[in-house]
Amino acid sequence: MTPARPAVLVADDDTVARDLLVEVLEREGYRVRAASGGSEAIALAEREVFDVALVDLRMPEPDGLAVLARLVALEPAPAVLILTAFAAMDTAIEAIRRGAYDYLSKPFRLDDIKRAVRRTLEVQRLARDNQRYRRELRERFDPDRLVGHSPEIVAIYKLVARVAALDTTVLIQGETGTGKELVARAIHYAGPRADRPFVVIDCAAIPEPLFESELFGHERGAFTGAVVTRRGLLETAQGGTCFLDEISELSGALQAKLLRVLQDRVLRRVGGNDPIPVDVRLVAATNRDLKKRVEDGLFREDLYYRLNGVTVAVPALRERGDDVALLAEHFARKYATAAGKPVEGFAPGTLDALRAYAWPGNVRELEHAVERAVALARSTLLLPEDLPAEVRAETARAPELPPSRMTLEELKRWYVALVLDEAGGNKVRAAELLGIDRRTLYRILEREAGPEE
Repeated sequence: MTPARPAVLVADDDTVARDLLVEVLEREGYRVRAASGGSEAIALAEREVFDVALVDLRMPEPDGLAVLARLVALEPAPAVLILTAFAAMDTAIEAIRRGAYDYLSKPFRLDDIKRAVRRTLEVQRLARDNQRYRRELRERFDPDRLVGHSPEIVAIYKLVARVAALDTTVLIQGETGTGKELVARAIHYAGPRADRPFVVIDCAAIPEPLFESELFGHERGAFTGAVVTRRGLLETAQGGTCFLDEISELSGALQAKLLRVLQDRVLRRVGGNDPIPVDVRLVAATNRDLKKRVEDGLFREDLYYRLNGVTVAVPALRERGDDVALLAEHFARKYATAAGKPVEGFAPGTLDALRAYAWPGNVRELEHAVERAVALARSTLLLPEDLPAEVRAETARAPELPPSRMTLEELKRWYVALVLDEAGGNKVRAAELLGIDRRTLYRILEREAGPEE
């Protein structure tokens, strides 16, 4: 499909200038409409959508400023380029204050007009892309995307909503796999820094000799192998948020340097002397009791209090009640969609197994278990045998058979009843799990019920 041509409105009461602009812009491939005065320009803009409007400042009533006011109030509004004589320069600057994108002085050169319109269209495109990108990020990492209805997770929602608009340092504490990074992302993308970088630094994963260079950057020649100057992760996060995961693993020397950055809001690269200002919001996370590490002399007390502006305690999955089922359903939809598999949900026995398991790996372990179940699923319901062995073990038990021996027919009817119960009484699903059609299932059930007397 051919993309629509950009639409340009030209408003000028000077016939020669107007016709020349129309001719030049049409040769550039734009769809151009012309207006001989302010009223006509406003009427055209209210009927049609324009990407750019070239508006002469000195027109009969309404003048260029009045036309500008009407155009910038439209939705969507065109970018307005003011055409002005040198004598009206003060008014042109006032037009910029009122929302015009730029101005062009008369007599203008045609190349200047072409460049100005191209530049304005490109800026508009970037602005639209940026708005769409921000909207997608907010939708993806909105606090509402944190799954769960338990009182513990609802308290997290409320706290995230309160701290997101602030610029204070946040410390997130919780066991491994509880979703600390998701909480950090929710804080970032719900706040005023959402369109700036969110940079993750795993303090436990970067080797100690490389950490200082990774965090603060280095100058060329600072050490063997430093052949170019490199910005560190803190500089990369400029204007945004830096998430320091497992901050308890920082060495004492690095703790001191990080504290200096937090206090002075400047850093120095390895091998450099120049102070580099940094505007970064810091969110830190740990799965350890940081206060206890301070008491044991393993973490600086002054850094602890710097980090501990607001503390968010993320509960373990075993403390979140029915959130296990909600999260499992969320992950099942996610991975079934990604794999293109027609998974509709969980058999009752599967949910029983998920609820009974303690989930020492928390949400991360649950997600991996459900991902595995979807990959192995051979029906539209996820069955207990699709789960990892350690999850099934909590509810595994031998089937209760009648004390007397069963005939083959009795065994068949017993197994059908067992599957039907597992499918929650849904005969369509039970037939699918058994690999038979519904008519066959109905015949078996009718035989089990026996003839009416």
